[in-house]
Amino acid sequence: MTRHFLRDDDISQGEQGDILDLAAAVKADRWARKPLAGPRTVAVIFDKSSTRTRVSFAVGIADLGGSPLIISTANSQLGGKESPSDTARVLERQVAAIVWRTYAQSGLEQMAAGTTVPVVNALSDDFHPCQLLADLLTIREHKGALAGLTVAFLGDGASNMAQSYLLAGATAGMHVRVAAPEEFSAADGVVADAVARAATTGGSISLSTDPDEAVAGADIVVTDTWVSMGKEEEKAHRVATFGGYQVTTELMALAKPDALFLHCLPADRGYEVAAEVIDGPQSVIWDEAENRLHAQKALLVWLLERAG
Repeated sequence: MTRHFLRDDDISQGEQGDILDLAAAVKADRWARKPLAGPRTVAVIFDKSSTRTRVSFAVGIADLGGSPLIISTANSQLGGKESPSDTARVLERQVAAIVWRTYAQSGLEQMAAGTTVPVVNALSDDFHPCQLLADLLTIREHKGALAGLTVAFLGDGASNMAQSYLLAGATAGMHVRVAAPEEFSAADGVVADAVARAATTGGSISLSTDPDEAVAGADIVVTDTWVSMGKEEEKAHRVATFGGYQVTTELMALAKPDALFLHCLPADRGYEVAAEVIDGPQSVIWDEAENRLHAQKALLVWLLERAG
């Protein structure tokens, strides 16, 4: 059965650990694995602009012996005349896997349902699971085991990053705290799924509107842009609403002394995070950005091995 990676809880705690182990091995010996030798092609489709996702997947696919086929939906039939499932049936006869950075999660689900090759969510409005693999790899490198750590996410609780932290953190057995204004709360269904997963891994989920409470004693502090792609017209309202959730040196002081700061980038210094925090000694954002490459290579290897 073909495995896909559309959301963070598509894998179990053990499988997440296996992928992170593989990512560490791939990082230690970058050229050791060549499952795409041939070269086999991986379709990498973009509905949204991208820097880290585009570069890390293109470089990673090449590292694995393959050829990345970068497709812009602005110059293809996908989303216009052709459905995601029909596109997938065309591509599966020519590519080894499909990676898609898009808007609606439902499109990814349609694509995965219509193909026999692995489909990877490279970002949707609901989830950013590849980024979370990179984040967890980064945290593990600096902290060791993930289970039992406390991570605080501040800002837009309904964002793809917040919702992926809920699911991926719960899967890892972490204690995930999300502090967000009530109008920007995570979807009820995602919270329920995260709570259910945490009950099986020893983790926990906590939602609040108080950033100080969320950060107190945390091992990791995370934030993301307040104005995601497609939300630009809401900027003034968002900036006003999220003002109390900026990660400052004063807020970081409430976390553990050795707490890490993460941000998936791009960052708006002076908005969601103060410059002295993101550029300071607790910030591991450059390790995090690099680890997109290693985590995604490991994910592709893992999926391809199961696809046969």
